[in-house]
Amino acid sequence: MATKTRKALVLPGAGARGAYQVGVLKAIAEFLPPQSPNPFAVISGTSAGAINGAVLASHAGHFQRAVAAMEQVWANFSAEQVFRTDSWTMLKSSLHWFATLVFGGLGPSNPNSLLDCSPLEELLAKSIRFGRIGRALDCGQLDALAVTASAYSSARSVTFFQARDAVSPWARVRRIGRPAKIGVEHLLASAAVPFIFPPVKIGSEYYGDGSMRHGAPLSSPIHLGADRLLVIGVRDERPDPEPRAGLAGKPPTFAALAGYMLDTLFMDGLYTDLERVTRMNLMLEQLGTDNLKPPIATLRPLHTLVILPREDLRSVAARYAHELPLPLRLLLKGLGAMNRDGMQLVSYLLFESGFTRALIEMGYNDAMGVEEDLRAFLFDQPMDTLDAPVHIKADLEQ
Repeated sequence: MATKTRKALVLPGAGARGAYQVGVLKAIAEFLPPQSPNPFAVISGTSAGAINGAVLASHAGHFQRAVAAMEQVWANFSAEQVFRTDSWTMLKSSLHWFATLVFGGLGPSNPNSLLDCSPLEELLAKSIRFGRIGRALDCGQLDALAVTASAYSSARSVTFFQARDAVSPWARVRRIGRPAKIGVEHLLASAAVPFIFPPVKIGSEYYGDGSMRHGAPLSSPIHLGADRLLVIGVRDERPDPEPRAGLAGKPPTFAALAGYMLDTLFMDGLYTDLERVTRMNLMLEQLGTDNLKPPIATLRPLHTLVILPREDLRSVAARYAHELPLPLRLLLKGLGAMNRDGMQLVSYLLFESGFTRALIEMGYNDAMGVEEDLRAFLFDQPMDTLDAPVHIKADLEQ
C-alpha cells in the first residue's frame, strides 16, 4: 500500500485474563525488526486493558522492551500484588459485609468493595513512568492514549485521552471524550470493578470500571483517527450448549452471577460495536465511498483484526485455582465460586503465575496461528475489512 495507515490497539477489560493480551503482544514483538518503536498510533484500553496500554505507551520508543517488561510482571504475578489477601483482611471484609446486612446498613461506614486494591495502586505507581507517555507523544512515537472509566454521578462513559495533536473532545449519548494527562488515578478508576474494587475519585466525581457503560468501545480509537483496529479479546466465543429438556438445574450461585456480570461487562459491548462496524463496512463496500454526500461523506471502511482465545478460560482457571491464597479461596468457596459455574469469576481474579503464564503462552500461540493476518495488519498490506475467527466472522456479517 502506498500510504501508511494509522493503526490502533484496542485492549478491553480482562482482569487476570489480561495476561492473554501480553502473549499476543509478545508474538507481535517478534514480527517487528529489533529496536522497533511502538507500531500503534493509538492505544485504547479499558480496565486491565488500560493498564497494559499505559505500560506500552510509557515504553513507546522500544516495543520489544515494553512487552518484555509486561511479561516479567504478568508471568510472576500473585494476587497479593493486586489486592490484600491476608487472613485478617479477608475476615474483616466478610464481617463488615455481614454486619451491614444484619443491621440494615452502617451509615457512613458501609463497605464499598469486597477487596482492598491498595497493592495495585502501589504497583502501578512504581512500575509505570507516566511522564514518558508525554515524551512519547511529543517525539511522535505515539499519537494518543485513551483510558475509559464510568462516571457514577453523571451516569456516562468517559474516555480520558492524552494526544499528540489537538483533538476536539466528543460527546455522544451517555459517552464523552475528555483530554487529560493520564495518571494512576485514571487506571485505577478504569479497573474499579463494581462491588469488588472501590470507586475512584477524579475531580469532583467517582468512577468505576470503564466497561460498565462503554457501549461503543471502538469509538474512541476512531475519534482519535485510527484506520485499522487490532482488538485482543479475552473470551472464547463458542457458547455453552443449552441444558437438555427436563433436566433439573440449580439456580446460579452468587459467584456464578458475579462472573456472568463481569463477562458481560468486559466483552458484550465490544461485540455489539464490532457488529455495527461490520455492517457499516458492508454498506460502504456496496455503496462506494465516492457516492457518499454530506453529512456522511467522510465515512470510510475500518479494517479490523480480532484475536480471541481458542480455549475456554474457565477450564484453564480450574487447573490453577488452587494457587490462590487460602483466605481468598475460602472466601470464594463461600460464594460458590470453586466449581465450574463459579470459574468465570475465578478466571478474572486469578492473579497467580501458573494461570497468567498459561494465558501468555496461549495468547502467543493464538497470535502465531494468524501470523499472516497480523503481518498484513502491521505492514500495511491489503486485508479484509474484518479478520476474525470463522465462527465469529459469520455471526458478525449476518
